[in-house]
Amino acid sequence: MSMQPFSIQVPQATLDDLHERLEHTRWPDELEGAGWDYGTNLGYLKELVDYWQHKFDWRAQEAKLNQSAQFRAEIDGMGIHFIHEHGKGPNPTPIIITHGWPGSFFEIMKLIPLLTDPAAHGGDPANSFDVIVPSLPGYGFSDRPRERGMTLARTADLWARLMTDVLGYQHFAAAGGDFGAIVTQHLASLHPDLLVGIHLTYIGHYAWTPDPAELSENEKRYLGAVQQWSMREGGYYMIQGTRPQTLAYGLNDSPAGLAAWIAEKFHAWTDSRRPMSKDDLLTNIMIYWVTETINSSMRTYAENPPQKLQRLPDVPAAFASFPQDLNPPPREWVERRLRLEHWTEMPRGGHFAAMEEPELLAEDIQAFFGRLHAAS
Repeated sequence: MSMQPFSIQVPQATLDDLHERLEHTRWPDELEGAGWDYGTNLGYLKELVDYWQHKFDWRAQEAKLNQSAQFRAEIDGMGIHFIHEHGKGPNPTPIIITHGWPGSFFEIMKLIPLLTDPAAHGGDPANSFDVIVPSLPGYGFSDRPRERGMTLARTADLWARLMTDVLGYQHFAAAGGDFGAIVTQHLASLHPDLLVGIHLTYIGHYAWTPDPAELSENEKRYLGAVQQWSMREGGYYMIQGTRPQTLAYGLNDSPAGLAAWIAEKFHAWTDSRRPMSKDDLLTNIMIYWVTETINSSMRTYAENPPQKLQRLPDVPAAFASFPQDLNPPPREWVERRLRLEHWTEMPRGGHFAAMEEPELLAEDIQAFFGRLHAAS
């Protein structure tokens, strides 16, 4: 099984078409003083689109992305795009880090140099990693599935083959947030013998299976908060989990519509104390636009209904809880799922931890796996 070098080269015609569509955006009305109460704020989106048209430089961002070692490999008939950067320490630990929705491989980019070359950032070279960042099937420059059944569990099987058959690693670490955290948990469930440990920033919304009498007060509050959040914020989850095709016609045709759909999630799910730059937000949006993968990415929700909460196999696990994430779970809830050996409550940050707080996340990953190495 072979891999081929890959670089991003978006045709100029695609960029010209994008600017033409942005120029002719048909703007909806908005209630006076609505803010973000009804969804993406009109004034914010007009400002973002104006920046997209007149200041955002995709070619500069494309060149930055192409500085990373990118590849594609075909695994079980599915073309997978991934970054593979080698660590600069004496014995780097291989780690596969998986993004989620509406992120992309770009979501992990700031984290990579901190893990591959800690010495260059004031850290210990003994804590270096070989970092592998794949694009989920149906996202970015990976192939779009053409048949039903591309579940996150199947993705975990693809990742196991990527790491062993393609890259030749015997054992490796795994990490992720959002869907990446679910894929990582499936790796622990399906391939525990391959893993030295897992690191998560998200646990996922699982069906409630414990006896209510067994739950702590923190767990009861957490489940209540999840239910309230689902009623208040979960509309996107329902439509993407039931009728993604209908939504895709608008988002695949209108760049302003796509930006509104994705930007609203970044606005709601990030820590407002450290706002994300327009360049970072638009680079992520552009990956969806130029590859036309918003539809295939949204189908992930339809292919993966909520699971029952079950105990994972005996794989060492770490959890970093970021305060502005989606309903951060209490420690005891995470312990029902994982063999939890490392728990960190972060001082700031939200759902997109690798983009928002790469330094904090890198330090926590290094601390956890460094301790595992010291104990082995």
